[in-house]
Amino acid sequence: MTELVTDPLLRRALLEVVILGLACGPLGVWVLHERRAFAAESLSHAMLPGLVVASLAGAPLLLGAVGGIVLAAVLVAVAARDARVGGDTAVAVVVTALFGLGVVLALRPDVPARLAEILFGDPLGATAGDIAVAALLCGAVLVALALGGRSLRLAAFDPQAAPSLGTKPGRVGIALLVVLAITIAAAAQGLGSLLLVALLLAPAAAAIRASDRLGTQLRLAAALGAGCAVVGLEVSRSLDVAAGPAIALAACVAYVVVALVRPGERGPGLRRAPIDGLTGSR
Repeated sequence: MTELVTDPLLRRALLEVVILGLACGPLGVWVLHERRAFAAESLSHAMLPGLVVASLAGAPLLLGAVGGIVLAAVLVAVAARDARVGGDTAVAVVVTALFGLGVVLALRPDVPARLAEILFGDPLGATAGDIAVAALLCGAVLVALALGGRSLRLAAFDPQAAPSLGTKPGRVGIALLVVLAITIAAAAQGLGSLLLVALLLAPAAAAIRASDRLGTQLRLAAALGAGCAVVGLEVSRSLDVAAGPAIALAACVAYVVVALVRPGERGPGLRRAPIDGLTGSR
């Protein structure tokens, strides 16, 4: 594994995926406790048209990812205003439509050959600028999670008492979605729109299954996220397979291993976790 550090190409890839893993793990814990897993998958798929348009225009993929997520959010908000449709249906329709649009655009003959990295990621193509952007965005995500820790705890584990303690669960949910969108945009180039949700949710699910303590869950998810990124990259190097799928598979294997070790435990989102001396459940 020393080649991951000594080779400049692999070293840049290693830095990018470790940074993403450190941010995705703790965020995934909150996403699961807040039951936002569907939102995570939806956002990662809905940004595909923006990524393809950015690729066609020769623009940074990060710009396309942000544009795609913003467009999806606006369309979902507009569709959800119709009471006959409902929020879940609006999300399903918008995401399916945007993903289909992205596939149609991707089939154009003038789409560059790098489209595969849009779908499945290309950590080996990371530049120093990509790493700097990923570090900046993921650092901001971790700071936001730390600053909002109390509000997130109240909203996730004691939503009935949260308003009387100065926390509005609805606003906390919106803030979490914003942070989720930033992370997804940052991870799009390294892991692709189809695979990044694995690194976001699988280490977090394993951490939640492994421990009842919220603090332990957050730290373990960060360690698993970074560790799965390293393992996946090494598997990619050793077996000469694509890095993005290898990282996603490593994350899923981590959850399977934990599930086999603790077969009697309940699934993510159903755990009990202490908050400020109280215990709540979801």
